[in-house]
Amino acid sequence: MSKINISRRGLMKAATIGVGLVSSSTSVRAQLAPSEADKGYKIKNKRIRQSIMGWTFNPMPTEELISACIDIGLTGIEGINRKYYPSARKAGLEISLVGSHGFSEGPNNPKNHKMVIEKIINGIDVAKDIGAKRVITFVGMEDPDIDRDESNKNCVRAWKQVVGHAEKNGITLCLEHLNSVDDSHPMKGHPGYQGDKLDFFIVALRNVGWPNFKLLFDIYHVQIMHGDIIRNIRKLNEYIGHYHTAGNPGRAELDDTQEINYPAVMKAILETGFDGYVAQEFIPTWDNKTAALRHAAEAVSYTHLTLPTILLV
Repeated sequence: MSKINISRRGLMKAATIGVGLVSSSTSVRAQLAPSEADKGYKIKNKRIRQSIMGWTFNPMPTEELISACIDIGLTGIEGINRKYYPSARKAGLEISLVGSHGFSEGPNNPKNHKMVIEKIINGIDVAKDIGAKRVITFVGMEDPDIDRDESNKNCVRAWKQVVGHAEKNGITLCLEHLNSVDDSHPMKGHPGYQGDKLDFFIVALRNVGWPNFKLLFDIYHVQIMHGDIIRNIRKLNEYIGHYHTAGNPGRAELDDTQEINYPAVMKAILETGFDGYVAQEFIPTWDNKTAALRHAAEAVSYTHLTLPTILLV
């Protein structure tokens, strides 16, 4: 590690030197602009198991996306039409997360319980058949006639009816947290979504009380609603069963236009002992969508951020 001894008067000069040192290091590739991305990058260390949430790459043909994942070195895919599961499995990809009900109609409202339970059970059965290990679930949009505490109890009652079936089949249910702030795009934020606070989830997870019922920690959504990502990862690691990524603001690439320090976040995730999937869920804005995925894979793979030390004397 480089050390620079400077006076306070020389701070600005040293800061300029430091920026030069950092920008020349391979450890900050996560902040690259599109023109600087490594067009031939392939995942090497596999310490972080990477997946892709397929819907974000529409209208790219799913078969093309599967081929891109294999070429880059991702090992999982999710959020694709189930008819493509056999093709993904044949190519060597794991289905990292199976869908069930949507986020708008969830178990927070009792009128949805029958539908939610049926769809979760179906998701569990599909997951078992294809060798997947996780099924997603959501809270649902708020109903003004049902307060927050009651909606949490409603959710717990529904989830308790399916966790036994999940555990019997070796499946983990993953409950996704979404932001309720961004109203710029129907899939960048979800105003009115009741599961927008992490404390709501932790209460529900504890009250369901099953080890195979976990939090889907979406880094993008958590950044918007709470910030303090690394502290929350460390604090909640025992509850986390899956991760999603995206740049913020904008839910776009993990590049130099967004604020989340993904190498540091990934390092924190590894330090918790997490061995599940981190799924890319950004909406590409680059002309070359495969290049955007390749760059994101590099950003998530890099786990050692080395910066020069500046000592003030």
